[in-house]
Amino acid sequence: MSKAKTAITPVRAENYPEWYQQVVRAADLAEPSPVRGCMIIKPWGYAVWERVQSVLDGMFKATGHKNAYFPLFIPKRFLEQEAEHVEGFAKECAVVTHHRLEAGPDGGLVPAGELDEPLVVRPTSETIIGEAFSRWVESYRDLPLLINQWANVVRWEMRTRLFLRTSEFLWQEGHTAHATEAEAREHTQRMLDVYAEFCEDWMAMPVLRGRKSEAERFPGAVDTLCIEAMMQDRKGLQAGTSHFLGQNFARAQDIVYLSEQGEREHAWTTSWGVSTRLIGGLLMTHSDDDGLVLPPRLAPAHVVIMPITFKADDPDSVLSYCRKLADDIRSQHWLGRPLEVELDERDIRGGEKTWSWIKKGVPVRLEIGPRDMESDSVFMGRRDKSPKDKESIGREQFLSNIQSILEEMQQGCFDRALAFREEHTHDIDTREDFESFFASPEGDPTPIHGGFARTHFCGDRQVEEQIKNDLGVTIRCLPLEGEDDPGTCPFTGQPSTQRVTWGKSY
Repeated sequence: MSKAKTAITPVRAENYPEWYQQVVRAADLAEPSPVRGCMIIKPWGYAVWERVQSVLDGMFKATGHKNAYFPLFIPKRFLEQEAEHVEGFAKECAVVTHHRLEAGPDGGLVPAGELDEPLVVRPTSETIIGEAFSRWVESYRDLPLLINQWANVVRWEMRTRLFLRTSEFLWQEGHTAHATEAEAREHTQRMLDVYAEFCEDWMAMPVLRGRKSEAERFPGAVDTLCIEAMMQDRKGLQAGTSHFLGQNFARAQDIVYLSEQGEREHAWTTSWGVSTRLIGGLLMTHSDDDGLVLPPRLAPAHVVIMPITFKADDPDSVLSYCRKLADDIRSQHWLGRPLEVELDERDIRGGEKTWSWIKKGVPVRLEIGPRDMESDSVFMGRRDKSPKDKESIGREQFLSNIQSILEEMQQGCFDRALAFREEHTHDIDTREDFESFFASPEGDPTPIHGGFARTHFCGDRQVEEQIKNDLGVTIRCLPLEGEDDPGTCPFTGQPSTQRVTWGKSY
């Protein structure tokens, strides 16, 4: 029996990492840059990121945050003031030591003008924002201070993959200062909930809310909360983090305020962020062997209209019909913005045109030729159905139903992803079953196996490190729900207060 033709080769089950790269390329999302480990985000990929930015920015502002911008360059001494922080980022830092180039003896360019102090290219901004907070905060009346910035960061990665792990990437990072520990902890949880709401309601990507183990915690943080999602190769993706920093950075950066009682106190701070990694997560949660699948709420275009004019006696009339239809669709507002339409008038073969939009993941495709125009109808294909599964419906019926169609597709994306995660999440109570669950099938170079394993765990860091070294498996999170679930750790026989979630990850 011959395999069904697909747009992406190889298919997911044969070589998942290569399938991922091919989907990125086929959807025209991004490409490698001339600088090793960096990427060029192309217009379609950046349009998805703009949708992410727009929605999240509104959610941040609704919780009282203001946007600001801080320098790309951070004095090295700022990082050195928080020892655990610098230790956690030291191996990833890009460092500027000179401020100009000059002609060398061989005619080439050589660095010149050595800086008095090296500058670190921003890997994250806790230290430089903390320095600003130390000047901005004087009294309890200045608190809470709620700041967000949209920026790029650099972490010098050795093994990179577009969107998932690159040396430079785009993100947002929130930074806040509070008068009390309780308020800062509450804010840490609030921002995690914002991320979870965005991922589930907009990305249609179900997530687990949890706490990182001590070994996986953000350098310098007292506590790190996270959301974890399962990709279609059953690996986990850390989709967002929210850190309670205690007073560690406030002490290092001298963020002090005068309390209502007239006492000088160190502030309590938080930080939290998500990045363009979300686009990689979006792709790996929903896409298939025909290319990218976009949940409609984040799609740069909801509908693409493809005029079919090669057999038309009057091609201009078909184009006019399509342009009027595009205007009528755009006149509808969904989720606070007009429906977005692409009108594809390119002079290329119909099959090539159709497949290009399938691979880009546009939710709804409309093919319109003379017969459709005469019957005042549209020939519709949906990205959540087979490319061959199309139907003819009346133009007015389509206009009346388009929003409900998009909502149905959005919910379908979430339901499929949730069912997949539930199918591949298992409670495991013995070490033997745990090792078997994550063992690589013999002779399979790119296996899709495992998933999320929920076991009791006593919290022993040495055991956690040994499991990571032996199986490449880490604690994805200590779930925030089900914390009161006593049992026995299968690795040590020691008592455990709750189950934790393990998985392989990106």
